[in-house]
Amino acid sequence: LLWPPPPLPAYATKFIEMVLMVTADHGPAVSGAHNTIVSARAGKDLVSSLASGLLTIGPRFGGALDEAAKMFSVAYDNNEKPSDFVSHMRRSNKLIMGIGHRVKSVNNPDKRVEIVKNFAKANFPGTDVLDFALAVEAITTRKKANLILNVDGAIACCFVDLLRTSGAFTKEEADETIAHGCLNGLFVLGRSIGFIGHFLDQKRLKQGLYRHPWDDISYIDMAAV
Repeated sequence: LLWPPPPLPAYATKFIEMVLMVTADHGPAVSGAHNTIVSARAGKDLVSSLASGLLTIGPRFGGALDEAAKMFSVAYDNNEKPSDFVSHMRRSNKLIMGIGHRVKSVNNPDKRVEIVKNFAKANFPGTDVLDFALAVEAITTRKKANLILNVDGAIACCFVDLLRTSGAFTKEEADETIAHGCLNGLFVLGRSIGFIGHFLDQKRLKQGLYRHPWDDISYIDMAAV
């Protein structure tokens, strides 16, 4: 595993490898996979198709890890109560990065989140930032069932805990590593595997040029109804 010194303990490298696996793919419907598929079917090469998918990664798709890590760790370090943190974000009219999912909810949990949380609880020396985020989730899900700690948030908080408790970094070094963007880098690396898989799948199936269904993009002239 390519990682700057000092060397990480075995559970830490296993966690990073697990993150790459759980972020590798989430089906063809998400924006990045969709773009990759459309580009592949337009006859573009692998690198071009992969790039078209990667360029969709941002605050609304996969790019929330760094900001989630910052939000939760800063709030925890400032000894904010989870309820005060939620209230502050609401008053500021800001989204809590790492909270919320379009499909998954309390009643339909994301198995990827469970895998990440359970591994951290079983192997990390401490999970203070994760515990803070879970306390926030307990508040947000009272408002709406899908305001769960999502996979971005779970990975982000666990990664902060990993760096801070592994013994390989000081707190300052851990925070600096997060600030450099390594979390979004992990998502990009993992999801690239899935995008490449979608590209190769389209080529294997010899799929033709993609054309979006009319019923999804046409509109009704209400004056003519």
